[in-house]
Amino acid sequence: MTLIKSISGIRGTIGGAVGDNLTPVDAVKFASAYGSFLKIRHASKGNERLKVVIGRDARISGPMIHNLVMNTLIGLGIDVIDLGLSTTPTVEIAVPLEKADGGIILTASHNPKQWNALKLLNEKGEFLSGKEGELILEIAENEAFDFSDVDSLGEVIENNAYMDIHIDEVLELPLVDADLVKTKKFKVVVDGVNSSGGIIIPNLLEQMGVEVVKLYCEPNGHFPHNPEPLKEHLGDICKLVVEEKADFGIVVDPDVDRLAFISNDGEMFGEEYTLVAVADYVLSKTPGNTVSNMSSSRALRDITEKHGGTYQASAVGEVNVVELMKKTNAIIGGEGNGGIIYPSSHYGRDSMVGVALFLTYLANQDKTVAEIRASYPQYYMSKNKIELTPQIDVDNVLATLTEKYKSENITTIDGVKIDFPTEWVHLRKSNTEPIIRIYTEAPTQTEADVLAERFVKELKEIAGI
Repeated sequence: MTLIKSISGIRGTIGGAVGDNLTPVDAVKFASAYGSFLKIRHASKGNERLKVVIGRDARISGPMIHNLVMNTLIGLGIDVIDLGLSTTPTVEIAVPLEKADGGIILTASHNPKQWNALKLLNEKGEFLSGKEGELILEIAENEAFDFSDVDSLGEVIENNAYMDIHIDEVLELPLVDADLVKTKKFKVVVDGVNSSGGIIIPNLLEQMGVEVVKLYCEPNGHFPHNPEPLKEHLGDICKLVVEEKADFGIVVDPDVDRLAFISNDGEMFGEEYTLVAVADYVLSKTPGNTVSNMSSSRALRDITEKHGGTYQASAVGEVNVVELMKKTNAIIGGEGNGGIIYPSSHYGRDSMVGVALFLTYLANQDKTVAEIRASYPQYYMSKNKIELTPQIDVDNVLATLTEKYKSENITTIDGVKIDFPTEWVHLRKSNTEPIIRIYTEAPTQTEADVLAERFVKELKEIAGI
C-alpha cells in the first residue's frame, strides 16, 4: 500500500495505516493543509468567505473521500461548490466561472480502483506551482491548521449543471463545427471505463450528431480493465469498433483528461498521436507554436514545423507544460499520454476539447481515421517501468547513466533524456507511482523495444536488482 505526497497533491491507496496510505485521517490532514494555504494566500479578503469547487470521478472510494474533504473545508470556514460526479477539466473550467479561490478534483486519474487522490487547483483552475505545493506539504507536516468557530463554518452549494456547461463551452469554440460533424453521421464507440467519461463523452457526441455505441459507460467505479488507456488494456473496444463498423473509438481515463482513439480498422491510433492529430488541425487554421513534455513523441515537432511553428519540450507534468506554453505563446500543447491542452478553452488537459476538435478535423477530411494516422511521421514508442524499493538510490542510478552517455545529447531537467540520432530514451522517477519510467522512441517498434530492453537491463544492473 502506498501514499505519495508531491507538489501536485496527495495520492494513495485506500485503507491501511495512517501515513502509509490514503486513509480518512490523511485525507482530512491534506484537505486542511490546502484550505489553510488558501486562507494564507487570500488573507487580503479578510472575513469574506473563500470558495472552493470540488468534483470527483466515479471510483468506489469517491463518496467517502469527497465527504471528508468537503466537511474539512467547511470546518475551516470555506464555502464548497459541490459538482458531485464530474471530470478534472470540468472542475478546472468551473473554478474561474464561479470566481472561486481554488478547486479540488478527487481522482487518481489512470491509477487502478484502490487508489484515490486530491488534485489541487488555484483560482485560475490550473494546477499549483511547485513552490505552492511545497508550502502545502509544509503546512500539513506542521499541522498548522486553525479551524473556524461554530458561527463561521462554511456552507455547501450543490451544482450538478457543470458537465452540461462544459459541453456548451466546448461546442462554442471557434474551431469546433458541430453542424458540419452532424452532416457526416459518424458512428463512434466509447469506452468510459465505468467512470464520469461514460456520461459526458456520449452526451457531447450526441449533441454533435454522432451515433454512440457505449462500452463500460456505467459510472459505478468498477473499472472493467486497467484504466490507463494503453493498447494492452483495450482489446474489447478494438474488437467492438470493427464489429460495429464504427468510424473510430474513443477511450478516456477515469477523470477524462487523457484521450485515446481506436482507428476504424480496430488498431490503436496511438495515444501519442492524439495530440499530433488535433494539433495538425488547429495549426492548419491558426499557425503558431506548440509544447509537449520530454517523454512525448517527436511527431508533434515535425507537424509543428510543417505548419511554420516552433516546438519546445518541457519537464514532465501538466504544470510544467502549461508554464512553457505561456512563455512561448503556444496555441496548443499537452502530453503524449493523450492529454490535450488548448488555451482557447483553458490551460488544462481536456478530452472533451480533444474529441470535439478531432471530430471537426475528421469531418473536414476525405479520409478514414486509419488513413489519417498513416499520413503522420511514423514513430514508435515503448513505455516501461521498474518498481522502486526504498533501497534504490534513484538519483545515483540516473547520475551513473548520465556519466556513461555523456558524449550523447543529454537533457537533465527532468530525469535523464538521451537523444540519439534516430531514437531517444527518457528515464525518470514517476511523480504519481513508486516507479522509474523508461520511455523510448524509434523509427520501428522493434527498435524502440530493443532500446527499452537495453536500458531496463542497464538500470537494474546499476541499481543491483
